[in-house]
Amino acid sequence: MTVDLERPTPIETPEGQARFQALFRTLLTMKVPEGYRAEIIGGSIVMSPWSKGYYLAVMRSLRTQLEPRLRPGQLVESSRYLFTFPGQERAYGPDVFVASAKAFRTTSRYIDGEALTLVAELTSGSIRTVDWTDKLPVYGKAGVPVYLLLDMEDHTVSVFSTPTPLGYAERRTVGFGEEVPLPEPFGFALETIGFGYEPEDGERQGEK
Repeated sequence: MTVDLERPTPIETPEGQARFQALFRTLLTMKVPEGYRAEIIGGSIVMSPWSKGYYLAVMRSLRTQLEPRLRPGQLVESSRYLFTFPGQERAYGPDVFVASAKAFRTTSRYIDGEALTLVAELTSGSIRTVDWTDKLPVYGKAGVPVYLLLDMEDHTVSVFSTPTPLGYAERRTVGFGEEVPLPEPFGFALETIGFGYEPEDGERQGEK
């Protein structure tokens, strides 16, 4: 009697150091608790909770404003995709991104970070420092033209641009409610009205 055993499908990983590839295999096979996402940050797999409810309106506003300014062959999305930066041993799932549509014509479960034109991250609780101290230099050194860092605790948006091998050379920060110019390849003033959140009376009193 012949028994056909199904062979496990090899897990495709991006090029990079063996340690990064091992981390990536673990990330793609691990069971992430419901309500969490997993990324490779600072040489470790880091799980963080999904966004708060009111973040949706902010992300939709970003997409709506960016969509008409896209160049041919680009797309803007807030769906969760894993972008890899093997040279820096990182893999991120940004909140909002603009990238080459061509990069998604693949069966891989990850996308090359070089496809990115813009990334927007909305800070959240305990991983707020990751957006400032880990993702900021990685995006800059990787050559992502524009990084929008929305600090949901401070109610500010910072636009980082002019990437260099050392990181971003330019930064502009405004408070929520103000316009902030985005450099090329977008070239328009981003409106940030409504990006903050004011709790209702019941929430202020600790009521459900």
